[in-house]
Amino acid sequence: MSDDKGARPCLFRRAYIGLGANLGEPHAQVLRAFDLIEDIPGVTPVARSSLYRSAPLGPGPQPDYCNAACAIDTASTPEALLQRLQAIEHALGRERPRVRWAPRCIDLDLLHVEGAARVGGALTLPHPELHKRNFVLAPLAEIAPTLEVPGLGRIDALARALGEVGLARWELV
Repeated sequence: MSDDKGARPCLFRRAYIGLGANLGEPHAQVLRAFDLIEDIPGVTPVARSSLYRSAPLGPGPQPDYCNAACAIDTASTPEALLQRLQAIEHALGRERPRVRWAPRCIDLDLLHVEGAARVGGALTLPHPELHKRNFVLAPLAEIAPTLEVPGLGRIDALARALGEVGLARWELV
């Protein structure tokens, strides 16, 4: 919004990203992804959560996941940011399996972008599973507890409602 004095509108939006990995060295993959996200042109890092350990949702025996969340400010559109996140996944060796919830070396989910809502197509915002996953809500509540997600509520309340059963801090050795 500009005024009569010619002030330029603020083009930056706060975006929240969920990170997860359970192949190779999951914590190293998540930490590398944090760095690559912060290196995206036009991105200003705001916050990084701690690393969390969670049981996999997917089929068959799989290693535990390392999960985290970050907040950034960006001038990119949500669609352009999603493309950048997918490029990071590719650079870190992610291949898109045909089986949902298959093991992966990295998974980057665009969870919420303030002031942006999308339904259908390649991107749905807020993320449609955001409120159902404690491994997303716990790290997000750590960095943005008062974040109000339209249609869902405050992150801290959502995280309390799901609890932290099955979650633990990822211990770096």
